[in-house]
Amino acid sequence: MAGVRGAFAAVAVLAAVALAACTMTDTKEDDMNSDATSQLWEAVEATDADAAARAIDAGADIEARGEQDRTPLVAATKHEDVETARVLLHAGADPNAQDAIQDSAFLYAGAQGLDDIVELTLEHGADVTSTNRFGGTALIPASERAHLSTMRILIDAGVPLDHVNRLGWTALHEAIVLGDGGPDHLSAVRLLLDAGADPELPDGDGTSPRELASGRGYSKIVAAIDAATDE
Repeated sequence: MAGVRGAFAAVAVLAAVALAACTMTDTKEDDMNSDATSQLWEAVEATDADAAARAIDAGADIEARGEQDRTPLVAATKHEDVETARVLLHAGADPNAQDAIQDSAFLYAGAQGLDDIVELTLEHGADVTSTNRFGGTALIPASERAHLSTMRILIDAGVPLDHVNRLGWTALHEAIVLGDGGPDHLSAVRLLLDAGADPELPDGDGTSPRELASGRGYSKIVAAIDAATDE
């Protein structure tokens, strides 16, 4: 019996040693990953794509959350850093992850007219139906700001044309209401209409796009809407 008890004791000691070794290994790996993640954040802030790639290779958490709950990809996008965004997306970063104010890399890039990042996020699975804090798609602020090339990318990608945000506006409404009626916003309106946006869909107050344009004295936009309605 003494021999059996001794054997059990030896096994228990070996198990404890093995567990301690595993714990130490896990702790070491966690520390290494934490250091790599810190290095990734430093690289993002420095807009250093090469350093970001090295940090990722060292085990950095590409979905870590930082200031305002931003991921490294969202932070890189807000720095307008195309190359670091490219590195992160190629490493598997989520283009739909949103920060504290509901900006994702895709939504922010669309709103700001950052075409290269918009295209990169679309290549890596951006959700074209995703919405921002106003309940709007990427196309709505792009239209408001008349980012024409961005609008074309988003339209071609299948972003819904007639999505209504929490303000009761579509992309067409915002191009009129928040635009200046000038050449760029006229082009934005024409682009939306040519793509199939509904020229008669009223806003949340029941006002049609034509009435919105007419009330602001945007005669060329009124004419564009009339031409689309007559087709």
